[in-house]
Amino acid sequence: MSAALYQLITVVDDVYDVYGTIEELELFTNAVERWDTDELENLPDYMKMSFLAVHNYWVDLCKAYMKEAKWYHSGYKPSFDEYLENGWVSIGGPNVLIHNYFMGANPIKMEELTCFEQDYPNIVYLSQMIFRLTGDLGTYSREIRVGDVTKSIECYMNEKGVSESEAKEHVRSLIDLTWKKMNEDILTSSSFPHSFKEVAMNVARMSLWMYQFADGHTDQDPVTKDRIASLLIEPVL
Repeated sequence: MSAALYQLITVVDDVYDVYGTIEELELFTNAVERWDTDELENLPDYMKMSFLAVHNYWVDLCKAYMKEAKWYHSGYKPSFDEYLENGWVSIGGPNVLIHNYFMGANPIKMEELTCFEQDYPNIVYLSQMIFRLTGDLGTYSREIRVGDVTKSIECYMNEKGVSESEAKEHVRSLIDLTWKKMNEDILTSSSFPHSFKEVAMNVARMSLWMYQFADGHTDQDPVTKDRIASLLIEPVL
């Protein structure tokens, strides 16, 4: 189910990046945001919170995509921090994590639902920040070639007046710092079960694996394909 969800997120991402006009994307975003909540009053409280958590995550994702589409079409170049504030949501991972949480085997606790209702839990934010930064490192060359919204490396170059290599080094150092914060959060926070924390960490690990050599998601580079084949297809000797 998580794989199917990620495929859906990829399709929606492409709608915003490639296919939709600004006018069409505005209509689509507004339609998602207006998702009918009239029936909420008929639900028990725990279902209300579950519904709102899922709904808000999708609305936030579409709004993040919409912001990037406006940046791209207007030629606007965001600051490094401005980009990351939006980018950790537009990477799409928060939706995968919230889906995994509600589909997991652990009993859902009111304390945990409250965390989702109020804001994004810290473990989700840290996991997706790593996802975004590693993805930007892996996709930078391709996106410069084909054209795309300004990403973290270019944002840092524009803002600080530094070279590409210096900007990439800064992004790598930020990944290391975020890993340390996530490890600390996993060890000290009691808000969620260990299984959910492990999933959040595995999403970050997966991003490092997928973008280690190039854009393993879009370009399907040979190294990534060989690794997947060795894991799932070729017999274990």
